[in-house]
Amino acid sequence: MTDPQLAELQPQIDAWLADDPDEACRDDLRSLVEDAQTDDDPLHTREKALAELADRFSGTLQFGTAGLRGAMAAGPNRMNRAVVIRAAAGLASYLVDAVPADGRPPRVVVGYDARHNSHTFALDTAAVLTGAGIEALVLDHALPTPVLAFAVRHLDADAGVMVTASHNPPADNGYKVYLGGRVVTDAGQGAQIVPPYDGRIAERIAAVPSVASVSRPESGWTVLGPDVLASYVESVGELAVADAPRDLKVVVTPLHGVGGAVVEHVLRAAGYDDLFLVPEQAQPDPDFPTVAFPNPEEPGAIDLSLAYAQTLGADLVIANDPDADRCAVAVLDRRGAMGVPPTVDRDTAVADGWRMLHGDEVGALLGELVAAGAAATGAGGRLASSIVSSRLLGRIAEAHGLEHSATLTGFKWISRAEGLVFGYEEALGYCVDPRSVRDKDGISAALLLVQLADRLKAKGFTLVDALDDLARAHGLHLTDQLSVRFSDLSRIPETMATLRGAPPASLAGSAVVETVDLSAGVDGLPPTDGVRLLAEDGTRVVVRPSGTEPKVKCYLEVVVPVATDASADDLTTARRTARERLDAVRADMTAALGL
Repeated sequence: MTDPQLAELQPQIDAWLADDPDEACRDDLRSLVEDAQTDDDPLHTREKALAELADRFSGTLQFGTAGLRGAMAAGPNRMNRAVVIRAAAGLASYLVDAVPADGRPPRVVVGYDARHNSHTFALDTAAVLTGAGIEALVLDHALPTPVLAFAVRHLDADAGVMVTASHNPPADNGYKVYLGGRVVTDAGQGAQIVPPYDGRIAERIAAVPSVASVSRPESGWTVLGPDVLASYVESVGELAVADAPRDLKVVVTPLHGVGGAVVEHVLRAAGYDDLFLVPEQAQPDPDFPTVAFPNPEEPGAIDLSLAYAQTLGADLVIANDPDADRCAVAVLDRRGAMGVPPTVDRDTAVADGWRMLHGDEVGALLGELVAAGAAATGAGGRLASSIVSSRLLGRIAEAHGLEHSATLTGFKWISRAEGLVFGYEEALGYCVDPRSVRDKDGISAALLLVQLADRLKAKGFTLVDALDDLARAHGLHLTDQLSVRFSDLSRIPETMATLRGAPPASLAGSAVVETVDLSAGVDGLPPTDGVRLLAEDGTRVVVRPSGTEPKVKCYLEVVVPVATDASADDLTTARRTARERLDAVRADMTAALGL
């Protein structure tokens, strides 16, 4: 960028400085402008500052179905108080018109995690809502996302706002919106927004003339007491079964997030006292000092947990992401310890026989548990999973006489399935109690997984043995993921275009018999950016850009038939076959994407 280009940006910068309510943000922006005007520049400070300014003012952080998410800094293309105030004003404007005039004002619950600025953003939201004549209810301290999602339904709120960036890096924050109450009255009541709601709210945000024009009183909202959290814990506790032995040693890590105390409360209330939080990660810390990325799926994220579990002789490791809407589980796979290849994908952690189960494996275990319960009571219902998740859940549903739906990715879609009793997506998200929480909930999922492992242990089995039984019943479904991160975002549509123009002719030697462009809308689903490949032997690949990160993801699945009376050796052979096939598919897709 040249000086004339900086001069071109200066009016936008000046306008921002005049309207930004945050002194720290204003000072940061002024400092960046000074760096951009530096003459003596041995460290390329000027060049970096100019590039940063260009990016911050390249557009506006877009509000969509995921709300807002981005790095925190001054400027319209970043997360900051000014952007949040505009978002809250747009949401308020939408709600005032969308909620029927029945004499009651719209009601909104606001929650927040322990990230930098989350509490400030939550209070700004409450002030804006109050100024618009909306009843704003703020959770009393930093709490998990599932508690906010629960509160929307529990308090019959018309909307909910959760300030969180979930498992993003420390520099990020985000803003998730739920609709319920009188705005959404169907199966999606209390779920995250989907079209056309996101577009309507975005239009109202764009119409906000300035931050200064938004009324923000200093009081008038209600800070909720401990009753909401107590009601949530009680609701989750109702999922516990009375006949579980309660003989399980469990290690829990919240990865420096807000889930630790709530998970501990839920598990202890259910009778699990042999419970240990990883000391270094037990307390909320917005800098996430012990992990490169605060995401249980990332390599190394649960290494401290595994080492702690090894020291304690634990049976199970539970890891939640920082806002506790996701849940990972690691088990001791003794076959790996005995020199037999464990049932492990490349993206799972292995240490001294421990391994983290893939999200599809956990989804199958929980799906079988819930489906068996629904079938036993005759309650019926529907299981749902995203189009990138394993097809095993559909087979489980069929075996129990239940319905199954494959939805677009994200719980905003999964939670809208009619008659839902269980839903999951492979990215460690599970909805085991949709009557209370219409979103993924890593806390209630943790309770069911602990109880399942507990009952299996009493019979001399583990979660791995339960997976073996599912393979005998439905075939061995093995999944993996090829994920490519891009620094140049323009390469993402180019990569997708390359795949659409020249898809692979075969996958692991099996001819591709179906190539589906998901952007056209298929199987009754709305259009989405993605491509699905199906090979003659049942191998499936779904390729799509990530909705929250600069990545293209390929979701790989192979299915190997297994006899109902297959021995342990037979299953080991099947896994080796499946792993080899997945490796070949990975290589084929790497070539097809031009990587």
